[in-house]
Amino acid sequence: MKILALDTASGMCSVALSVDGVVATRELLTARDHARELLPMIRDLLAEAGLVLAQLDALAFGRGPGSFTGLRVAASVVQGLAFGAGLPVLPVSDLRALALQGLAEAPAGLVPTGVLACLDARMHEVYGAFFPVMDGGLPVDAPERVVAPALLVADLLEADGDRRTWLGIGKGFGAYADAFEPLGIPRSHWLSDAEPRAREIVRLGVADFTAGLARPPEVAVPVYLRDQVAHPPKS
Repeated sequence: MKILALDTASGMCSVALSVDGVVATRELLTARDHARELLPMIRDLLAEAGLVLAQLDALAFGRGPGSFTGLRVAASVVQGLAFGAGLPVLPVSDLRALALQGLAEAPAGLVPTGVLACLDARMHEVYGAFFPVMDGGLPVDAPERVVAPALLVADLLEADGDRRTWLGIGKGFGAYADAFEPLGIPRSHWLSDAEPRAREIVRLGVADFTAGLARPPEVAVPVYLRDQVAHPPKS
């Protein structure tokens, strides 16, 4: 199976190629150059593997939530490439990808029973989702929200389970650290600098492709969660 994945939901512009389970990646931290850098990264990764787009089985991409501009870049590039090469697409949640990254990079000795993935959504809010961990494997899908950190924490305080065995991941923890303290997740279990990456997108894409979740190119659209990007002016 050959799956190409890309992600531009944050400051990390990344591409990953999985060929029969062997993953190669390209990553670049960039504030505004996703559109310029993405296609050359894809071209170089495919050339290194001796492949062309038409030889792939599908294209996976981080469909959000995240940077509005970045999500549009990812969706438009994937849609264009998929139409041109006759390939299906695999939209993957960036919060789910963050949760998978957390499982892979959990502190020594921690076996997470749940992963709280949070991205800074600006406007004093986070994009957040809590993923229960099933038998140490891939996190299951979970409801995604754009919400004030304090409200997310209040809801999670009512959840069952030992929050000392949870892991928190994403820049939402760095941006709103004080708000997350009441959860009782030890600070040593926070990965507050993590951003979504294509290496997890491609792993989830492979799993979704195996599960029969590939879709036609026209479904390659962003998931913003939030409709507005700025507060309306006060009258």
